[in-house]
Amino acid sequence: MRNEQGARRAQTVAVVGSGPRGLITVERMAARLAEEQTDRLVDIHLIDAVEVGAGRVYRTDQPGWYLMNTVAGMVSAFSGVPDEGPVRAGAGPSLYEWWAGVDPENASPDGYASRADYGRYTRFLLDAVEQNLPRGVRLLRVRAAVEDIGPDGDGYLLRLSNGEDLRADQVVLTTGHTVPELTGREKALADFAADRVGPRYLRGDSAADMPLADIAPGTPVGVIGLGLSFYDVLAAFTLGRGGRFVPDGDRLRYLPSGREPVVVAGSRSGMPLPARGRNQKPPRFAYRPTLFTQDNIRARVPSGPLDFRRDVLPWLLAEVDLVNCATRLRLRDGEEAGVAFTHAVARAVEGLADPAVPPDVTAMAAVHGVLVDKADLDALARPFSGRTFADRAEFDAALTGAVAADLAEAELGNVDSPHKAAMDVLRDCRGMIMRLADFSGLTPRSHREDLIDWYGPRSAFLAAGPPPVRLRQVLALLEAGVLRVIGPAARFDPDPGAGRFVVSSPVVGGAAVHVDVVVDARIPSPDLDRDLSPLTRRLRERGIWTAYANGDFRTGGVAVTTSPYHPVDRDGRAHTGLHVVGIPTEHTRWFMQVGSNRPGLWGDLVHDADAIAAHVLKGGT
Repeated sequence: MRNEQGARRAQTVAVVGSGPRGLITVERMAARLAEEQTDRLVDIHLIDAVEVGAGRVYRTDQPGWYLMNTVAGMVSAFSGVPDEGPVRAGAGPSLYEWWAGVDPENASPDGYASRADYGRYTRFLLDAVEQNLPRGVRLLRVRAAVEDIGPDGDGYLLRLSNGEDLRADQVVLTTGHTVPELTGREKALADFAADRVGPRYLRGDSAADMPLADIAPGTPVGVIGLGLSFYDVLAAFTLGRGGRFVPDGDRLRYLPSGREPVVVAGSRSGMPLPARGRNQKPPRFAYRPTLFTQDNIRARVPSGPLDFRRDVLPWLLAEVDLVNCATRLRLRDGEEAGVAFTHAVARAVEGLADPAVPPDVTAMAAVHGVLVDKADLDALARPFSGRTFADRAEFDAALTGAVAADLAEAELGNVDSPHKAAMDVLRDCRGMIMRLADFSGLTPRSHREDLIDWYGPRSAFLAAGPPPVRLRQVLALLEAGVLRVIGPAARFDPDPGAGRFVVSSPVVGGAAVHVDVVVDARIPSPDLDRDLSPLTRRLRERGIWTAYANGDFRTGGVAVTTSPYHPVDRDGRAHTGLHVVGIPTEHTRWFMQVGSNRPGLWGDLVHDADAIAAHVLKGGT
């Protein structure tokens, strides 16, 4: 590129957001520039409002009790594994390999690093990338929020919160989670607290960004949700208050500090998110489905939108059943028996009378004496569904029994527990679901009702999972009286007469408790129309960002083209100098929460970043 006087000028690229997607985009740009072996001039501005190189979620000043939920050996922020050269873009250690170098006493390939440690690791990546940039390429770290982006000639002008302006030829937006406007029940809770002295409502967000330390000891606190963020909130209220978990035989015992609040938690299921199975898989493990394939799914509908429940779900559940049954056969009769059964199921597809209907895997297993029920995601994700409990004691017994049973399965491992191995299928098949569902791959009704409203929550419950230690801590806190789970179908309501909130369960006798604070331990779903971010609001007002619609379903995700993901404005025009990837495009695409890659294996995270890097370095045309 040359300026008006004919002198060479640097191509200027702005990457907004330095979480995992922003960093991998910078890493892929650096790797491609190194491969070019040219003397081109490129300035890469990496912009983050919280911490450049770590972002908000993985910032390095957060407490160590906030943990990752993927084992360290299976996480890499680099797009390639180490080689004989220096650590650089395209060749770097996994999270475990880095962790072992800085904290060998605690590092384990099958352990769970803290999110702060992951932030230190990604800052290490950024340093390594910068130190090995080709001549003529600069990385400029900018700590500021981007408050506006508008067209400026053949580029874009970015207005920053530090009062500066930045002109860029191309912009990559990886802005992550933001705070949406409250609606419905959440707004009613917030309004109730705002109108009174005493009750408080803390909206859903990362636990590290909630003012949890402000809640006085002994305060009754209602916690909405029993998912991953629930465990973070619980850790802040216990470990963060000086409490300790100590071994007591094969369990944990909680030693209170006396500064804890009293936690009353609940969710629709009434069951804390089940634990990940003890890892038995190698770092570069990649699952290859036998039944859940594009060819099998497209047998009924060769082209056009799919119906998730009719066309996709049966094959996914058959794959779950296959892993469950094959694992049981392997454990009983040896490795060859499991492999032979898998091959027999694969052959059975060829002889199906209706090629759109998967084989009955459990019936085939029954012939070998393996008797299991077909996978039922409703039953698995709602273990107390249809049950009533006379009182708290009856529900507590059922709850502790269910948690203990889940821990026993987790201890068997994600290969040797038939249940945990089968649930890993839901995690391992996310990529296929993305390819089928993205960009109106499903009918509008099925997209909204089946994928987002029904399958998404159940998949998250069964496949996301915290480290097993979190479930052991739950049992210890239940026993210590610091935690109470109210029961299934939990409700969190204002009680104007009492001037407090009430937490209740309609299926547990006497389950109604008044609390002074309600903490929403759920990460809000992205929604362009309700996003309160100044940048989002201005992009929306300019018409550069619009909500993607699948037929009559306005998804709330930013409308973008297919790879390399240019935003589509209100006139239907793609802005080829802009790219949007990750959380803002959730529902246009599916499961944009992915934040890491397996060592040496390119998933969608890296493919997306590499496609954007390639387009940017061609000049954005």
